[in-house]
Amino acid sequence: MSGKYLVTGGAGYVGSVVAQHLLEAGHEVVVLDNLSTGFREGVPTGATFVEGDIRDAAKWLDASFDAVLHFAAFSQVGESVVKPEKYWENNVGGTMALLAAMRETGVRTLVFSSTAATYGEPEQVPIVETAPTKPTNPYGASKLAVDHMISGEAAAHGLGAVSLRYFNVAGAYATSSGATYGERHDPESHLIPLVLQVAQGRREAISVFGDDYPTPDGTCVRDYIHVADLAEAHLLALTAAVPGEHLICNLGNGNGFSVREVVETVRQVTGHPVPEVVAPRRGGDPAVLVASADTARQKLGWNPSRADLAGIVADAWRFAQAREAE
Repeated sequence: MSGKYLVTGGAGYVGSVVAQHLLEAGHEVVVLDNLSTGFREGVPTGATFVEGDIRDAAKWLDASFDAVLHFAAFSQVGESVVKPEKYWENNVGGTMALLAAMRETGVRTLVFSSTAATYGEPEQVPIVETAPTKPTNPYGASKLAVDHMISGEAAAHGLGAVSLRYFNVAGAYATSSGATYGERHDPESHLIPLVLQVAQGRREAISVFGDDYPTPDGTCVRDYIHVADLAEAHLLALTAAVPGEHLICNLGNGNGFSVREVVETVRQVTGHPVPEVVAPRRGGDPAVLVASADTARQKLGWNPSRADLAGIVADAWRFAQAREAE
């Protein structure tokens, strides 16, 4: 059965892939994005695009919508430390306005793009949803604050909501028509696209922040999830949302790859040398961040099928090469 969905932040990396998946499933999609970090060309063909801010969501949201998928947020950890007010105002204040608009129009289903940064430095791994939430930066704190807001909205006003806490999203998604949606942050801070920039010759070397962690090769271990697997979880979440309840699910593969494993995989996939430089540890970097996705499997029926690191890197590499050729 087709529906009508508002995708906030749908010109960004994850939002654009989810919007494309919704269109492929036969749904009507309206993308709301102010293009502060998103890209107009990232909005999938077939979606209606509205350039605007989530604080003004009431201008475009009405009772004809079946649900909102909310991605619009600032997400740079380092920036959040030096400009915390930007993150509180946009991530929290913007979501407050969005929830008010949903309440006023009677749109009662929400899928929220949350983050593993809500947990901070974990006491044990794999991380489960009942783990203590101790964010170590304003970005993670802002997302956790929104999760608390959503829980209150569900209890008080009958909202049916699912928060999806991502671990490390990577890869790219290509449609049957040849359109490709991938990662193009500016500035870029994620490991795989940064290593690919070295392979392209756009960066001299990759910095490895610490090689003395208690891990097999001394470098940090992270859980990487393909963006297309992530998108599929959002569509499943739409049908799993229950009025008056707020479900929180971690999204990851349950397997970790070290920084050096990622670098070596990029070398193998691209055939290019990737020089690395060991740099001091970054403050607040846990040795291992790996998700338990059991809740998503049980509650959503989610089964990620693109867990192979080489496949994730190969998809990201194709997107990076296509962008370089533009």
